[in-house]
Amino acid sequence: MTALRIDVFSLFPGLVDGFCSESLLGKARQGGLLDLRCHDIRDQAPDIHRTVDDSPFGGGAGMVMQAQPIFEAVEAANPVRPLFLLGPGGKPFDQAMADELAGTDGFSLLCGRYEGVDHRVRQHLVDGEISIGDVVLSGGEVAACAVIEAVTRLREGAMGNAASPVAESFGTSGLLEEPQFTRPAEFRGWGVPEILRSGDHARIERWRHAQRLHRTLRDRPDLIETAGGLTTDDQALLEEFPAVPYH
Repeated sequence: MTALRIDVFSLFPGLVDGFCSESLLGKARQGGLLDLRCHDIRDQAPDIHRTVDDSPFGGGAGMVMQAQPIFEAVEAANPVRPLFLLGPGGKPFDQAMADELAGTDGFSLLCGRYEGVDHRVRQHLVDGEISIGDVVLSGGEVAACAVIEAVTRLREGAMGNAASPVAESFGTSGLLEEPQFTRPAEFRGWGVPEILRSGDHARIERWRHAQRLHRTLRDRPDLIETAGGLTTDDQALLEEFPAVPYH
């Protein structure tokens, strides 16, 4: 499989490059699965002070990123498309979008700063806008790292266990992940559910699916509704296996 190319445009490219050089992303880059290219927008600033922002027309608080250095940074890099602006007003980023992007040859991300970017960037340069949640950050770098990790880990070969994307929260099952336990079997008087030590793998998988249902019904019932509700088999599993307490 060819490497997934991701171009990132930022005033602080080192923030993204550093994060993406560790752990799973670092291994993906070293293994040729991820081709990450971080570009400094300030390299296209028009003056010796590397100015990339100015006060907004019409007045208002804060500063706005200028169109010129952003346009020229993108044009100089000739990045892979689509190019997404990261901002709180964008389309919500979710697992379905991550899966869709993981199936492409690549995409690019533009990290905003200050009070945002000149609107002409939205109108004439980017292909869309992505938000990682209803929250305002100081810049798009943290969001970019989240998008890159969520997408890269879905690429073939990025994760050691091919089943991980299926069972984890928001994975192929569409449910939240079940509780996980590891050694020791007893810790401060709290034990691991006996079924997980039974060796009955078919029954363990039924228990796990029941726990996914219990957790999703408790914390994200909207996911069950979106999927069309509980089936008869789901109802039977819920009755057969009680929910593991969380608190």
